[in-house]
Amino acid sequence: MQNLLRIACAACLVVATVATAQTPASQPPAGGTSDKMPFDIPYGTTIGLDTAKRLLALAEAEARKHDWKMNIAVVDTHGELLAFERMDGAQYASIEISQNKARTSARFRRETRVFYNQFETGHAYVNTLEAGLVASPGGFPLVEGGKLVGAIGCSGGTGEQDASVCKAAADAIK
Repeated sequence: MQNLLRIACAACLVVATVATAQTPASQPPAGGTSDKMPFDIPYGTTIGLDTAKRLLALAEAEARKHDWKMNIAVVDTHGELLAFERMDGAQYASIEISQNKARTSARFRRETRVFYNQFETGHAYVNTLEAGLVASPGGFPLVEGGKLVGAIGCSGGTGEQDASVCKAAADAIK
């Protein structure tokens, strides 16, 4: 009976050790308290419709170079839609995704890849921030003269394809 008890205790110890080894010791650190507020881009005057249309054309040209079918959205500083384009053959599900990527980027003043990276490293709280938040590459803030003037979002391909197309347009703003 005593041997049976020892075997049972040893088995429990092995199971507990294996379970502990498979679970991370703790969540990744939050990074401490920084002296400067991150992503503190001041708001500027929203771009106009002509600029928004030019950005759509730049993004579309980049997508066509690779034969990627994209939905492309440009929003103002509040995240409200200024201009939108769905290329022929682009998937319908990506209409709303492209608009939400642009909205997320404008409202949070950062590239949507930041949320993707946080989610991928175990920070599931990202899901609780805003109902329409998209944690996927392909949303870029439009910054002119150091101020946020809008944002652009692309969807229809992989996250990297979406980001590549939108970055080509966002880089034209500087």
